[in-house]
Amino acid sequence: MQKYPMTASGLTQLEDEIRTLKATERPAIIRAIAEARTHGDLSENAEYHAARERQSFVEGRIAELEEVIGAAEVIDPATLSGDSIKFGAKVELFDEESEKEVSYQIVGVYEADIKAARLSITSPLAKALIGKKVGDTVSVPAPGGDRTYEILKITFGG
Repeated sequence: MQKYPMTASGLTQLEDEIRTLKATERPAIIRAIAEARTHGDLSENAEYHAARERQSFVEGRIAELEEVIGAAEVIDPATLSGDSIKFGAKVELFDEESEKEVSYQIVGVYEADIKAARLSITSPLAKALIGKKVGDTVSVPAPGGDRTYEILKITFGG
């Protein structure tokens, strides 16, 4: 069975999502299907087909989340230490192209959110950073050409 590394907050987010899907979305879809059925011929009933599509999506997402949650391997970054980058590390980088500092935390695939500076462990940048130390420089292929980053700081936890 495949394990999915993630932080405790990432697991909590997935558990909240599955709770919402089961407690709110599922009953709403059931009501929408029942309502659409009262409108007659189902073969030409757009509301019915839309509700069934939504039901299919939600049930698929619930199944996916149940699998991921069941195989989650929670890693607490606060218990990690060292001077090299690994899962859970918060890294401060200097983007040499934009000449700006950027910060990311390396997290599991199912909790990644680039807008929240949570970088998936499988992303090209995270893969390039793993094992590197402060002062190292990494180059990452990007659509607009390679991006080069200097590692300024590595922290764990908090």
